[in-house]
Amino acid sequence: MIDFYTWTTPNGRKVSIMLEETGLPYEVHPVDLGRNEQFAPEFLKVSPNNRIPAIVDRDADSGPVSVFESGAILIYLAEKTGKFLAPKGEQRAKALEWLMWQMGGVGPMLGQANHFINTAPEKIPYAIDRYITEAARLIKVLDTRLGEAAFMGGDYSIADMATYPWIKIAFPLIAQAKPEIVGEGENVKRWLDAVGARPAVQRGMAVPQT
Repeated sequence: MIDFYTWTTPNGRKVSIMLEETGLPYEVHPVDLGRNEQFAPEFLKVSPNNRIPAIVDRDADSGPVSVFESGAILIYLAEKTGKFLAPKGEQRAKALEWLMWQMGGVGPMLGQANHFINTAPEKIPYAIDRYITEAARLIKVLDTRLGEAAFMGGDYSIADMATYPWIKIAFPLIAQAKPEIVGEGENVKRWLDAVGARPAVQRGMAVPQT
């Protein structure tokens, strides 16, 4: 059994998709960010950075293991199950390459765009345009990659699981705001449909139920 600490965010849903795809048994522990539950002392023991998602694997060979940071969790679960990440070679390198691309680019840039558009106390046009423009550039990069391969790493992998929850929300908004950068995005649209049609993805996108 895996204890899964999460909330209704793209980062949390990366891991819920992976848990559903692998069929690992897990128990959901909602961490309500609106109530600052991520700062509870007991959660800090699991996630030293006070961020979701985090897991505790009760069935690890050496005893319970806690893992925080979504990318680290995805790699851990892939290696635990032998699924959605090749053990070595080019296929593994490609999946990890695009996973790191998501973690270093898509998540932070879309997160900042959302902050300056919806949360910041002051509307700063420069900041809004900066992050929307970079988000659009990243979507164009993704579209180009998906013109070369069916999925980000070649085969369906943890890279797709990490990216899908972010792009599903952002693509129509960014494509409308910056059509001159994003273009038609036909490859992204095809990929969104393919990933979104997977039953495990649909179940994972509904976790946690609130």
